[in-house]
Amino acid sequence: MNIFNRIFKIGQAEAHSAVNQLEDPIKMTEQGLRDLRLDLDKSLQALAEVKAMAIRARNEASAAQAKALDYENKAVLLLQRAHSGDLPSGEADRLASEALVKKAENEAHAARATSEQEKFEQSASQLDQNVQQLKSTISQWDNELKTLKARVTVSTATKTINQQLAQLDSSGTVALLERMKEKVAVEEALAESYGQIANENKTIDQEIDKALGQSGQSKATQDLQALKAKLGLE
Repeated sequence: MNIFNRIFKIGQAEAHSAVNQLEDPIKMTEQGLRDLRLDLDKSLQALAEVKAMAIRARNEASAAQAKALDYENKAVLLLQRAHSGDLPSGEADRLASEALVKKAENEAHAARATSEQEKFEQSASQLDQNVQQLKSTISQWDNELKTLKARVTVSTATKTINQQLAQLDSSGTVALLERMKEKVAVEEALAESYGQIANENKTIDQEIDKALGQSGQSKATQDLQALKAKLGLE
């Protein structure tokens, strides 16, 4: 069937080395599933029609068999009436013969209808197998599509993360951090250097005042206390 050819082509497309440049496997699978479902609808319609023909042939066979039996019964009745004297023997024979001809025609019709019924039922059985195969294939490809979509989602996310991680080194981020560390180290050293220069530029008087600053403050406090004691201000 054409559907199996399409399935095979989908498989070929997935395996093809240039598939990413030609077709999206997910879109191809979705289109394949749409085609399969259309084929399934057509197969179900055909199956229903063939089953209907088998039912009609069966009904025709039953009706023809019933008519054949009815004509046989009529032939028997005609002969019985002729035997009882209710009907002329020649007339009874003629009508009984006609009834038997009709019986044979209906038996032939019933045989043809039964044969057609068997053929239709065989066709319906084959179509039913195709329908079941289609349903199984659609179910399988539905599951494959779900798995494929999940794999694409995971692979896309992984690819994005890996690209970002790869671009960290390629964009020189690590080298930039190293340069920043070096610059900070240079600035720290420069600040310390300026501090040393500032200390070296102090005058001798500044150094003396600095050294005596604490003790000078203590001497002034002592002198203040002594003056207050002398004035009786304690």
